[in-house]
Amino acid sequence: MSPSTKTEDGSTAALTVPTPMPIEATDGKHPGLLQVVESLAALSEDTSVPRNIRRGAQAARIELGKPRTALDLRIASAVYVLDDLANDPNLPTHGRTALWSIMSNLESLQ
Repeated sequence: MSPSTKTEDGSTAALTVPTPMPIEATDGKHPGLLQVVESLAALSEDTSVPRNIRRGAQAARIELGKPRTALDLRIASAVYVLDDLANDPNLPTHGRTALWSIMSNLESLQ
């Protein structure tokens, strides 16, 4: 079931989530950004980490893929999301190390 919201006239309208453009199309000047996105994709598909961490990695990928946002703001938003995930007590050691590595790579792009 898709999320919905009430409009002013009382009818129900479906909410749509904007789909970001692929990283290749939004920022070809930063090859390190593509590597970070691929690392986030791998983390979001790793079944050995908790589901909330996988969802957070996907959220960080979406932040990085926003086409009309400045690169520094996209990076800061992604680092904020990842920093919150890195403090999760349920995160396995290898997942925490992967998050720190991704965050380090992102901060080197700024």
